[in-house]
Amino acid sequence: MRIQSKQCMRAIALALMLASGAAIADDYADGFGPNPTLPAPKKSLMPTVNIAPAKPWPQGQKPTAPAGFDVTAFGAGLSHPRWLATLPNGDVLVAESNAPEKHDENAGIKGFVMKKVQKRAGAAVPSPDRIMLLRDADGDGVAETRTVFIDKLHSPFGMALVGDDLYVADTDAIMRFKYENGATQITTPGEKFIDLPAGEINHHWTKNIIASRDGKKLYVTVGSNSNAAENGIDAENGRAAIMEVDIETKQSRLFATGLRNPNGMSWQPQSGALWTVVNERDELGNDLVPDYLTSVKDGAFYGWPYSYYGQHVDDRVKPQRPELVQAALAPDYALGAHTASLGLTFYEGTAFPERYRNGAFIGQHGSWNRKPRSGYKVIFVPFENGKPSGPPEDILTGFLSSDGHALGRPVGVAVDAKGALLVADDVGNAVWRVAPAAK
Repeated sequence: MRIQSKQCMRAIALALMLASGAAIADDYADGFGPNPTLPAPKKSLMPTVNIAPAKPWPQGQKPTAPAGFDVTAFGAGLSHPRWLATLPNGDVLVAESNAPEKHDENAGIKGFVMKKVQKRAGAAVPSPDRIMLLRDADGDGVAETRTVFIDKLHSPFGMALVGDDLYVADTDAIMRFKYENGATQITTPGEKFIDLPAGEINHHWTKNIIASRDGKKLYVTVGSNSNAAENGIDAENGRAAIMEVDIETKQSRLFATGLRNPNGMSWQPQSGALWTVVNERDELGNDLVPDYLTSVKDGAFYGWPYSYYGQHVDDRVKPQRPELVQAALAPDYALGAHTASLGLTFYEGTAFPERYRNGAFIGQHGSWNRKPRSGYKVIFVPFENGKPSGPPEDILTGFLSSDGHALGRPVGVAVDAKGALLVADDVGNAVWRVAPAAK
C-alpha cells in the first residue's frame, strides 16, 4: 500500500507540475566539457516537470544559425521525422517514426501520466512507420521530390547502407532490403536480419545502427528498459548497450555496456574510433546527470545503472555491484543535464570553414524536467587529434518561442552530399539545412 501511495503521489505531481515560461539555459558552464562539475544528488517525491508545449512554426519563421550561415527547409510538411541518412547519390532518407503503440506496458500510473505529458510536448503522435526519400535534383538546397521509400515498418530509426543492402533498425529487429542506386522506392519485401531487445516494456524504443568502415559489422544502440533499473535488472538483459553484429554470420555480442540510452553514433575521422551520445538518468536533480559524448571502447562498462559519470554511485539501485562500479569508465565529454542529446555526426565535408573539420554536430532534443530548460538546439564540439578540443558552440537555435512553446525539437543530424548540415525536427515536421551563406 505504501508503494502504491507513493506512486500515486508521484503521478499526481507529474500531472500538476507542467510549468510554463520560456527560460532556457544559455551557457556552457558547469555541466559541459571534459571535466564537468557534478553537484550532490537531490531527490524529491515530486520530480520537476517543465514541458515546452508544442506549437507550429509561424509562417516564415525558422531556426537561427550563426552569422555567416543560412537556414532553409530542405523538406517541410513531414510527419514526425526522427532520423536521417544520406545516400551516395545525394538522396536523403528520413525515418518518420515514433514510439510503438504497445510501449512501456508495465509502467503503471507514472507511465500513464508521462504519456499525457509527452502528448503536450508533441511526442505522442502515432508512429508513421515509414522511411521517406527526399531528392534535391536541381541542387538548390530544397528537396523538390518526396516519395515513400519503405512503409509498413515498426517504429524505424537507424539506417545503414552496406553495398546494395539497406539495413533499417525497427524497434524490435533489424530489417534488410535490396537497394538500387537512384531508386525512389523499395517495393520488394525486406527480410528480418536479426531480432533486437523489445518486449512489453521497451522503454527506450529507438534503435540506431552504423556500419563499420569495412562494411563487415553493424553496431547497434539499445537503450535501457528504465530510468535507473526500477523495473529490475532482469528487464535489462541485452540493453543499455551497443551491440556488434557480424554481417556475414549474424553473430552478435555486447561491444560496450552501462550506456543508459545511447543514440547517435559516428566514426571520428582522425582516430577512426566509434563515438556515441548518451542520455543519462533522471530524478537526481536539476543538474544531474549530464548527458555525454564519448568514445566507445571495446568491452568497456560505463556505469549504468550502478554509477554515473564514472564511479559516482547511484544509491537508488539495489543491490549494488561495487566491482562493476570500480570498473566503470568516465565518458569523454559532458553535454549538459537533461539536454536529451540524440543526434551525432562528425563533419568530413568541405563546405563549412576549416575549423569545423573533424568536429561533432549534436542534436539536443530538449529537456522535459529541468528549470530552466536545456537543449532544444544543435551544438558543435570541436576536435583535434581525435579528441574534443574546446567548448561547445551553438549551430542551430530558436526552437523555443518567447512564450515557452516548442516550435521544433532537433533529433537526427547528417551531412548532405554538398557538405551542408541536415537536422530532423520531429515537432516542427521539417528537415532543416544549414549551409554557409552565399557570397
